[in-house]
Amino acid sequence: MTDRPVRHARAESREVVELKGIKSAHPELASAVDMQLELVEVLRRVKARVPLPWIQHETAWLERQVQTARSAVRFGDIPLDWSDFRLALRQTADILYRHDAMDRADHERILALSRDGNALEPLVKQWYFATSHAEGSNPDDRAPSGSPVSLDQVLILSLRPFLARCAEALLPRPEFSGWHHRHCPICGWEPDFGVITPSADRRLICGRCLGQWTFDPFACPFCENDDRARITSFATRDGRYRVYGCDVCRKYLKAYDARNASRPVMVSVDTIATLPLDAAAMQKGYDG
Repeated sequence: MTDRPVRHARAESREVVELKGIKSAHPELASAVDMQLELVEVLRRVKARVPLPWIQHETAWLERQVQTARSAVRFGDIPLDWSDFRLALRQTADILYRHDAMDRADHERILALSRDGNALEPLVKQWYFATSHAEGSNPDDRAPSGSPVSLDQVLILSLRPFLARCAEALLPRPEFSGWHHRHCPICGWEPDFGVITPSADRRLICGRCLGQWTFDPFACPFCENDDRARITSFATRDGRYRVYGCDVCRKYLKAYDARNASRPVMVSVDTIATLPLDAAAMQKGYDG
């Protein structure tokens, strides 16, 4: 009988290593880290099966999208495999429920939705259209009345592996160098995080597809207030992270300062590492 070949464990990604480091250094964040580790694994597994989309928009069409602040990826452009999407939906809902980020009623309704292809597909299509800054879209039409409260969060995370591929395919195109709007050029969602680059530019990071784009370093990315006297900024003691709070709309954005950093921004890591900053911003009266 021949010996079976030894199967070596897959090396941990930099994200996983960094998250485990946060858990070790900050035990109070252990629960949040554990949930994020599970979400990162779902994203990795599903994204590995998503092909890089062959999106070939004409230059003139893309330029018009940029000029009119319309996002570039229509629903039909997304390389969406519905079996993989439903799997991501169920696993994401399970993770959020196990970590008390979703109540039982929402969990049961979302699982039921994942099994009903006749209801799920048109709902996801309508939700994406309504929230993508497409021509004629209206975010108030994103979901039927009475939908689960957690639906937005679950759909964002479940679509991310597919939309992240779209961002990777399109963002290198030169047309997007002129995009400085407050929503994402790829999918139209709002920024969830930011990064200050080594050249001191501020780039916003989409909360849905993880695409990045350059934005005014001081203006509010939610209401475009550019009065510096009405923007409050504060940083962590080590200077690694910064918060920008707007005194007009009362919203805030966290950012990773990469000017003297040893690694690039990692959204899955840095959003967890900065959870104490959310509390600090809210204590100052800002809304996440």
